[in-house]
Amino acid sequence: MELATINDIAKRAGVSKVTVSNVINGNYKKVSAETVAKIKKIIEELNYVPNASARSLTMKTSKLIGVVIPYISNKGTKLQTPYNAEIIGVLEEIIRQNEYYLLIRCVDNCTEIIPTLYSWNVDGVIFLGAMDTDVEQLKKALKIPMVFIDTYCGNNQIANVGAEDFKGGYIATKYLINHGHKHICFVGPTDHKKGVIKERYEGYCKAMTESGYAELIREECVNFTSYEAGIEVGKRIAFADYPVTAVFATADIIALGLMEGIRLSGKRVPDDYSIVGFDNLPECQYSTPKLTSINQNISKKAERSAELLFSFIKNKRVTPVNEVISVDLVERQSVRAI
Repeated sequence: MELATINDIAKRAGVSKVTVSNVINGNYKKVSAETVAKIKKIIEELNYVPNASARSLTMKTSKLIGVVIPYISNKGTKLQTPYNAEIIGVLEEIIRQNEYYLLIRCVDNCTEIIPTLYSWNVDGVIFLGAMDTDVEQLKKALKIPMVFIDTYCGNNQIANVGAEDFKGGYIATKYLINHGHKHICFVGPTDHKKGVIKERYEGYCKAMTESGYAELIREECVNFTSYEAGIEVGKRIAFADYPVTAVFATADIIALGLMEGIRLSGKRVPDDYSIVGFDNLPECQYSTPKLTSINQNISKKAERSAELLFSFIKNKRVTPVNEVISVDLVERQSVRAI
């Protein structure tokens, strides 16, 4: 069965293709109400489906919102990460409610997405955790509304939505200290010189030095934030020749892996090691014991990012802004007093 075309509709209605196109695209100023009703009825009868590409050119809008997830590891997909999955879920719902469509792209580097965004004529784009070195190039190359999530980029004027990462690292560590722990290990990815990991690590450092504990212990998940990486670090900590009684992990997915690695090594949380994570993922409630974590309100972060982007699209103007979502500690069962 062949799909109906604008020509088919125009012939049946006895009008020009321009008139049909105007009705399809909602331009009713030069078309009578009677003709509009007639064309709409024919469209319904013929099950006409507009060509998205042609409509994009006509309307100068694709109704597409790009979401870019950079820095993909070769050990799996970023969409398997609970943090990214929650953000994508919230963004998709809001984008759908605004009658737009979501285009997701996972890339090694943010800048490689530039040609793709142009070819799809997206109306706006959200970047999850871009590096500061990429931001300037993205700003020069892309003339569409952009919103960044968790992006620290110095003096670059962008719209960014982040969390109180430094405060989160500080209050997580302080919580462990207040429970009598002195030998606290920070666990995170190898690259901690920039971005959210750097901020959380510096929060950890401040809490330790402020309390008079000069011994800063760090174990690294080599270039990867994952459950499996957490398991490996958990095993290392369980058999380490240095004293550790507590761990602050920079992500819940790592913390959950730590708990399993420690269990596999014949030790237990919180009896042998206390652990605090970061994100407050739903999975924190499913672990045994339930994981104490820093809540960064992921859903609110995603909601605000979408709200900003749609306001930029509507007003045809991007306003630099740095919105910081507050964090707090959610106490569960993974920390004990000593």
